[in-house]
Amino acid sequence: MSEHRRKTSQPQGGGRAAARRAAQQSSGRRAAPSRGVTSASPSDAHREEAPYGGRAAARRAAQRGGGGRGGSDGGGGRRRGGDGGQEGPGRGRGGRRPPKKRFIDYPRAGKQGLRRWVPSWKLVSSLCIGFLGLLMGLAGLAYAMVAKPDIKEAARAENNVYFWKDGTQMVATGGEVNRQVIDYAQIPEAMRNAVISAENKSFDTDHGIDPMGIARALFNMAKGGETQGGSTITQQYVKNSRLSQEQTLSRKFEELFITLKVGSEMKKKEVMAGYLNVSYYGRGASGLQAAARTYYGKDAKDLTPSECAFLATLLKGASYYDPAGAPEVDSVQATAEKNTARAKKRWKWILDEEVKDGRMSQKERDRYTKFPMPDKPKRNAQLGGQIGYLVNTAKAEFLNNTDVTKDMLDQGGYEIHTTFDKKKVDQLNKAVKRVYDEKIDAKKRPETDTHVQFGGSSVDPKTGAIQAIYGGEDATKHYTSNAGPTGAAVGSTFKPFVLAAAMEYGKRDPSGGQEQGESQRTKVSPLSIYNADDKLKIKKYNGEIWTDEDGKEWLQTNDDHESRGNITLREAMQWSANSPYVQLGMDVGTDKVKEAAIAAGLKDDEYMADASVPSFSIGTSSPSATRMAGAYATFAARGQQREPFCVTEVKKRGEIAYRHKAVTKSAFDNVIADNVTDVLKNVVEKGTGTPAKLPDREVAGKTGTTDDNLSAWFVGYTPQLSTAISMYRLDDDEKNKNRAFEKMYGTGGQDKIHGASFPAQVWHDYMAEAMKGEEAEAFAKAEPIGDKVYGGGASKKPKPTPTPTPTQSESTTPTPTPTPTPDIPTPDPSDTCGTWGWNCQDNSGGNSTGGADGGTNTGTSQGNDGGADTGTSTGTTEGDNGSTPDPGTGGNGNGNGNGNGNSNGAWFGDPAG
Repeated sequence: MSEHRRKTSQPQGGGRAAARRAAQQSSGRRAAPSRGVTSASPSDAHREEAPYGGRAAARRAAQRGGGGRGGSDGGGGRRRGGDGGQEGPGRGRGGRRPPKKRFIDYPRAGKQGLRRWVPSWKLVSSLCIGFLGLLMGLAGLAYAMVAKPDIKEAARAENNVYFWKDGTQMVATGGEVNRQVIDYAQIPEAMRNAVISAENKSFDTDHGIDPMGIARALFNMAKGGETQGGSTITQQYVKNSRLSQEQTLSRKFEELFITLKVGSEMKKKEVMAGYLNVSYYGRGASGLQAAARTYYGKDAKDLTPSECAFLATLLKGASYYDPAGAPEVDSVQATAEKNTARAKKRWKWILDEEVKDGRMSQKERDRYTKFPMPDKPKRNAQLGGQIGYLVNTAKAEFLNNTDVTKDMLDQGGYEIHTTFDKKKVDQLNKAVKRVYDEKIDAKKRPETDTHVQFGGSSVDPKTGAIQAIYGGEDATKHYTSNAGPTGAAVGSTFKPFVLAAAMEYGKRDPSGGQEQGESQRTKVSPLSIYNADDKLKIKKYNGEIWTDEDGKEWLQTNDDHESRGNITLREAMQWSANSPYVQLGMDVGTDKVKEAAIAAGLKDDEYMADASVPSFSIGTSSPSATRMAGAYATFAARGQQREPFCVTEVKKRGEIAYRHKAVTKSAFDNVIADNVTDVLKNVVEKGTGTPAKLPDREVAGKTGTTDDNLSAWFVGYTPQLSTAISMYRLDDDEKNKNRAFEKMYGTGGQDKIHGASFPAQVWHDYMAEAMKGEEAEAFAKAEPIGDKVYGGGASKKPKPTPTPTPTQSESTTPTPTPTPTPDIPTPDPSDTCGTWGWNCQDNSGGNSTGGADGGTNTGTSQGNDGGADTGTSTGTTEGDNGSTPDPGTGGNGNGNGNGNGNSNGAWFGDPAG
């Protein structure tokens, strides 16, 4: 091959290796000559600049650090070489340009990963400064827009209007303006000192808001000690001056700016005078002057330092510091006794704080050792009679079910629609008054007829609406409503809950020990047999004799110490025998009895007695008349429990402030409720409740009398209305610390007050009028339920019948001894036979002579003896005040029975008479 066609020789170290070395060198320098290449090389004439691996190598070199201009040697420049040098290899691009920053650098430019999303301190600082500036601007705008309080505006209170069930007006009350604004000079210095020491020690120096005071109040609260208010007097002045007392966030912020404005623009004297002139002191009194007149009958300027300390006490909450009490707000905590104790404690504390703060000398403090008891409240005349009780009952329900406070309600403007039926309220009042006028004579019988009290309440079973109450003689004389809790025990009117529990939960089986006994139960029928003897030993469900804490056996007595032997639970309810129901409660469990009572509508509160003792089953609890009427209404409604209520709706300036929401709970199966009703209907038709009978209308009810004749009740119902009436004697003087229920032996000229006497009479007279014009509805028919069990010593063992004495007409042939028959009660003649022997009735004939309390019955009685045979019984039967009759003897022969009239052949039912 010729020499000029040979491949041009490559310089030593050229090619890709040279390109890599060039990339490793600084891009700003010229490339050094290749190692091993000399000017004397034969190929100098033909050598060209090495390509260093081509364009790809140049780009990689530029990315690794190249950035300067390339020299004539071609060293990886970004652009073409300058100064007339040759064009560098590739296109010559260098490293990345720095990113351009934005005004708000977020996400952050030039940062990778998490750092890209973390704001810089400059950004954070800028945002904080901007936000604070915006807040300050808004605060300044709000400060400029709010106005200082106007006392005259705050005094513009309105009446609250109460309405009857039919929508007509009952009364307008509760918002009368009782305020007289006085100047600072007329405010006693002692009053100012008492308020500052009690409410705001830093008042003279703060700017309306005291952060340290708030912290101090929280600390004292945490310790459980007497607390000084966290709010300053200025804050309270602003709050009390506002008509709207809504607890909203916007209102709180608005009050804050008003407080700041008041603190900076008003003098301390003006703030103090404004605060004392607008504050509410209870009893309808707003402002110090009205309070001085209301509580002490004098002008504010004449108040003593001790009286000032008491009025300062009321500023913490008049409802709980007024010694007269406020039962309409809280019948449990706001009693006269508890309020007095609280008021005395805080009154003493305020005087001591004044000494500590240097606002009173110790010498002067020592003068005030007796609490300055205020005058008794003067009641509004238009709230007399029953109206005051109705208003207080509706008011309490409204306050207890909303966020509206008593102070807000006192400002007025509310329309309160109630369930009270004016006609029924008047009828109940007249029924009680008739008994007072005809039977109660305190002048004639001062030892027995003084302090006689009645209470009553009437509830609609279908809705729970309270249609009428009787709270006492007059709400302006007797302040606490007797329709509410009074402490009067309900006695035997509690027994239906025991029967309901027995049918609901059943009698415990003692055969398998405690654990098995708790799980093995037998549902009880009203036809179950229990011992009704007086002074019966009460046993636990496992057969052990029950003893009290002292180890004494419990001997249960009956009313008037009657013994009735083995009778059905139906009969025991009819004659109100205690022994069977006390033992039944032990067999079922008194805890289950309590559950049944609560399910019916009673409350597990301080008026619910101790359920761990046997007597719980016969009414040691003391629920209110309204609660008892509501609980019996559950039976009338076939097991559907509805909470008693008296307020349907409340409006303020046309807007709904409250509306009752009806809630219905299933307390008992309708079969259980129907059976309780059937048993209670029998009480009214044939038992102790006969005085409550209504003509041509079915009634179910129960009498109740307590030990020592301290209270008596009658609670009964028709399908449309349930009513409870209580009677007791209790001193009405609430200042008397030794108030106690008094015995009613001899009251009204009666040897003893029973539920069947005056309470049943009031119930009858009221219900007879209240049900006029109402269609007579029948109760649902009771279906058989449960098993016939035996308790209290009753058993299936047969009891031999004595051999009858031969009569003169009989032959000398000895008469065979009748076949022994079980000692099982027989039915009432009105009962009808059915499946399970339910409501059995025999067809008996014969002549009977004698009264209910024993007599002689002579004649022939024919009846079905529970079997296929019929028998004829001829002879004389002696009755002993309702003792249990024996069934006639089956077959053809002579029989002898022990009954109050006809001898009955059936096995189940009620005693005659």
